[in-house]
Amino acid sequence: MIFPPQLLRQVQQHPYPLLFATISGAHLYGFPSPDSDFDLRGVHVLPLDEVIGLQVSHETVEKSKFEDGLELDLVTHDAHKFFTLMLKKNGYVLEQVLSPLIVHTTPEHEELRSLAARCVTKFHAHHYLGFSATQWKLFRKENPPRVKPLLYGYRVLLTGIHLMRAGVVEANLVTLNDVYRLPYIDELVTLKTTGAEKGTLDTADLAFHEREYQRLTAQLEQALQHSSLPEQSDAGPDLNDLLIRIRRKTI
Repeated sequence: MIFPPQLLRQVQQHPYPLLFATISGAHLYGFPSPDSDFDLRGVHVLPLDEVIGLQVSHETVEKSKFEDGLELDLVTHDAHKFFTLMLKKNGYVLEQVLSPLIVHTTPEHEELRSLAARCVTKFHAHHYLGFSATQWKLFRKENPPRVKPLLYGYRVLLTGIHLMRAGVVEANLVTLNDVYRLPYIDELVTLKTTGAEKGTLDTADLAFHEREYQRLTAQLEQALQHSSLPEQSDAGPDLNDLLIRIRRKTI
């Protein structure tokens, strides 16, 4: 993928060295609208003198802006904070590390991608169950209902099911649907990718989608019960070692 120059400038202008920067959000999930913003996510490295004191600042750097007609949303975490999140059964950060839409990378990023696979546990299912429930509530409270939260709900449910069954983090809904073959997904993706970011649905479809939401939620809960994934990650010591090596480079 050829990235807009505005994204590359955000990487170049970041106040701290970056381990990686990847694209998340609708572009990663396979259904960006023509007017979708770009969600840039990554890990930065604070200098040693900013992390050895009692108070640590700039653990998270956030910036949202319009630049040359493009909406950008950048969020990066310091390596310590991000590595800690990786060990907290947070599927969102694993998706960022493993995103194939890589704007900036380093050898440490490649090492982190290998460690990310070892951070996956069966209890990551709870992350996806909670995320899908939030998206469903958002979808149901709007009138008329929007396509975006519905697609997000289906995306996280299929990502969670696939993770429990195959042990692989896959965030792209189009790729997931090549496996699970839900006949309505392609139409919803087309509505989103050819329309506006806030495109809406016919309310007549609500009952059908509610049944599908309940069915897929039950599938994810069942996949959790039968998953062969470990209950705990064994990547902690290696993440700690990587963090020490990264900090030493800042001396």
